[in-house]
Amino acid sequence: MAYEGKSRRLRERVKLTLPVRVECRESADFRWTEVSRLLDVTPFGAGFTLTRQTEVGRLLLLTMPMPRQLRSFDHAEDQYKVWALVRNVRPHRGASARPGGPRIEVGVAFVGKRPPASYEQDPSLRYDIRTLAPEGNSYALIEWSAPAQEAGAGAERAMETRLSMPVDVVVEAFDERGVVQEREQTVTENISRHGASVWTTLELGRGRFVRLTSVAQRVSITAVVRARRAGPDGVMRLHLEFVDREWPLEGLE
Repeated sequence: MAYEGKSRRLRERVKLTLPVRVECRESADFRWTEVSRLLDVTPFGAGFTLTRQTEVGRLLLLTMPMPRQLRSFDHAEDQYKVWALVRNVRPHRGASARPGGPRIEVGVAFVGKRPPASYEQDPSLRYDIRTLAPEGNSYALIEWSAPAQEAGAGAERAMETRLSMPVDVVVEAFDERGVVQEREQTVTENISRHGASVWTTLELGRGRFVRLTSVAQRVSITAVVRARRAGPDGVMRLHLEFVDREWPLEGLE
């Protein structure tokens, strides 16, 4: 019984406002780091805020002075470096009141000292939890494949409205500091509530986060690049998925 009581206590969230360094590789050739503070932590995961966007299924590298009794490895090191899987993302409750401050609250699960081998080849891959290893306080991962995502979306995705029409938009990409680095005014090839295809000259790799803005509709949405490829006409397209909210189709249909 003493062991079970200890196990339950280890799973309880501890309110610790420790500094945490978050490193994200959005694509094969782009990464950023941000220093934040923990909201809470357990041996299995943590919560913190970010000013940069991320999404469920992404891997992040965390570095923090975590109490040694909560660690699964590197007990003698000053800093605890652990790979973490994003499990949930939600708007930060104080984001609208603090321009330039935290935008989102992120909950992560610790997955070990090293990332999967597939991540090294393609850091834009997303993952899901396969099993839990209680003795190691960490999770084993499985790749979150595109076909599985499409199958999981079911009839709702198949029936969603996709409008083949040009909508004037601005695509903005950010540098390592979160400052707009590239901006392009273009039009959509098609658009739905969940994503869009836009003509582009920007060289943005799969996995990059961008901001898509329509001045006419007064809407600005964060999207992630799922693919960049040429169409039958030889012109490059960015295939985008919206990650923070849906695009309003009212007035376009």
